[in-house]
Order: sequence, then C-alpha cells, then structure tokens
Amino acid sequence: MSTTFRALGVRNYRLWVTGALVSNVGTWMQRVAQDWLVLTVLTDHSGTAVGITTGLQFLPILFLGPYAGLMADRHRKRRILLVTQTAMGLCALVLGLLVVTGTAQLWHVYAIALALGIGSAFDAPARQAFVSEVVGQEDVPNAVALNAASFNLARLAGPALAGVLIAWLGTGPAFLLNAASFGAVILSLWRMRTAELFPSVRAERGKHQIVEGLRYVRGRPDLMLIFVLAGLMGTFGMNFQLTNALMATSVFGKGAGEYGLLGSVMAVGTLAAALLAARRKGSRMPYLVGGAVAFGAFTIASGLMPGFWLYTLMLIPVGLASLTFLNSANTSIQLSVEPQFRGRVLALYMATIQGGTPIGAPLVGWIGTEFGARWAVAICGTIPLLAGLCALILLSRRSGVDLRTRVRSLSQPRAAREAGRG
Repeated sequence: MSTTFRALGVRNYRLWVTGALVSNVGTWMQRVAQDWLVLTVLTDHSGTAVGITTGLQFLPILFLGPYAGLMADRHRKRRILLVTQTAMGLCALVLGLLVVTGTAQLWHVYAIALALGIGSAFDAPARQAFVSEVVGQEDVPNAVALNAASFNLARLAGPALAGVLIAWLGTGPAFLLNAASFGAVILSLWRMRTAELFPSVRAERGKHQIVEGLRYVRGRPDLMLIFVLAGLMGTFGMNFQLTNALMATSVFGKGAGEYGLLGSVMAVGTLAAALLAARRKGSRMPYLVGGAVAFGAFTIASGLMPGFWLYTLMLIPVGLASLTFLNSANTSIQLSVEPQFRGRVLALYMATIQGGTPIGAPLVGWIGTEFGARWAVAICGTIPLLAGLCALILLSRRSGVDLRTRVRSLSQPRAAREAGRG
C-alpha cells in the first residue's frame, strides 16, 4: 500500500475512518444549516447572533477541557466515545425536530449549541488520543493526516449538500441527517476488534493531576509555542463559517447554495494539505509556523477580492494553510508527549484552539455587522500573520541546545530523545 495511505492497512483504523467520514459529512451539514438558520430565519442577518451561537458551542471546552483530558487519560477512550457520540447525536435530533415542526427559537439554538459543546469537550481529547491506540506508534503521523483528509473530504460534500437541502427543504433535514450520521461512528466503535488495539498506559488516580498536566506543558517551551499560536489562530483566525456567511450575504448578495459552495471549495485546499502531510517526515515546526504566516496572508488577500468567484478561489490556499498548521500542531503533540499525559495535553490544546472562539466569534461577528464583512476578514488574517511572524523571528534568533534544538526533535517520541541524550 502507498505510504500515503499505509494506516488503512489496519482493519480497526479502516472502520474508524469510514465511520468518521460519514459522521463528518453530517457535522458539516449541521454547521452550515445552523449558521444559516440563525442568520436568515431566526434573525435579520445578525452576525453577532451567529457569533454567539458559535461561541456557545466552543465555550464548554474552555472550562471542561482539562477535566475531560484527565478522564481520557484515566478511562478507556472507546467507551468515552460511545457515550459522547450518542449524546451529540441526540442534540442534533432535538434541533432537527424543533426546526421541522416550526417551533425553533433562537434560545433553542443557543441551548443546543451549548449542549453540543459539552459533549464535544469530552469527545475531543478522547477522540484525538484514540488514534494512537488504533494504530501503532509508527503509523500515528499517517493516521493523523488521514483523519484530517477524511474530515476535509467530508467538508467538500457536507456544505454543498447542506446548501442544496436548505434551498429545497429548509434547514431541518440537515440536522436530522446529521443525527443519523452519528450512528456510523457508533457502529464502527462496536465492530472494532479490541484485541488488535494498542491501549496506552492509563493514568492512575491521584491528587492534582490536572495541575500536573499544566506543569508538564509549562515545562515544555516547544509546547508553549504551539499553544500560543494555536490560541491566537483559534480565537481570531478560524471563524470561517461566520466570515463566509457574512461575505456571501452582505458583500456579494448570495444565497444558501453559494454559501455552502464556499465551504466545499475551502475543503479542496484542506484536503490537499492533509494528503501532503500524510507523506511528510521530519520536523513539523517549520510547517506549523509557515502555515500560520501563510494563513494570515491569504486570509487578508481573500477579504480584498472584488468578486464572489475570486473570493471563492482564494479560499483554497486559505484552507491549505490552515490545515497545514493544524496537522503540524496535532502530530507534534501526539508524537512528543508521554502516553499517560497525552489526553490532558491534547485537551489543553483543544481548549486553547477552541476556547478562544467564545471571545473571538462574537467579536468578529460584531465587527462584521458594525463595520462590514471585509473588516472582519481582515482581523481574522492580521492577528495570525503577526503571531506567525513573531514565532518565525523567535525561532531564527534562538541557537544552540535551547528552543530550536527542542522543536527540531518534535517528531520523535520523548523516550527516543532522552535516549539520544544518553
């Protein structure tokens, strides 16, 4: 099998990635439908309301993320995923029923977005760390990249399908189909051969384990650099659903079909980045910093495009740069953190990259509403660009056996690095 797809040689991973693909199509359908429902049905094109909805969905991970990571380190990740996937599927079902019966109100969407956020807060660290148990350590980078490819392949189909469904039948069916799609992940988890998994060392119960995880990250300058960049990217940069909705409606005067197309076109870039990452070896820090810089530059350029189709095409390099950054960060953490800390560190990473959304999304939405969508896009690009340039300067100035030496070894497990010191 080609090195690009070598993780697919593992039966359990084939089940996992297939179920995830189906579920992710539904997830992208719901994201588009949710924003469109709030923007055009429940409000009069209020970017602030869309931002609040997005913020509520990511707020729980900011507070629950460290505890959720500890649960992932302590318990079997497969069992956690069965519970969280079922709960999130029920949230989508309730919202779909409210919409199709014509009883949905804005506060319903807010409440369900918050409930989905709680489920996602516990799901994310277990799901991210579970990859290392489905495949062997040597296949982790490939599996992480293929997970991203699956997610973005779904991103090609999901928004486009949502746009068609919304234009024909309204937003309700998109939520109901997403609810059904969670069954694919649940089925894949049940069908896995547990004897063929690679269970990681579980953290034993003890005092101050969350604080222990925080100290672990604080003692790793390489991780701190990743977390700072991820926090700024997540808070200000990755508000695509919001900025695309504002640009499509208020700048270009387009409808649901064109809005869905924007997400699909961006997925062309993210899918390409994921497939490139599947073949990548060696240090990922240059790709991480370069991804942040490129993302900021292309995002600013997209906001300056005079027409809808030029804006649409600019989303391809924006998507490529964003996924390059995210994949490099995720893989670096997966490979450089000890198994007993992996869940907590990944949870802190997810809290960092998603926890800023409750602040960033309403702010970007308010800027788009008050000053125009192009200003919102400019903010989303300028801050990541400046952060990436600062990181680039930092790395270029450090020498010897300090941070630069540390980041160059990110692709190696910690045990291997310590053996090298001996």
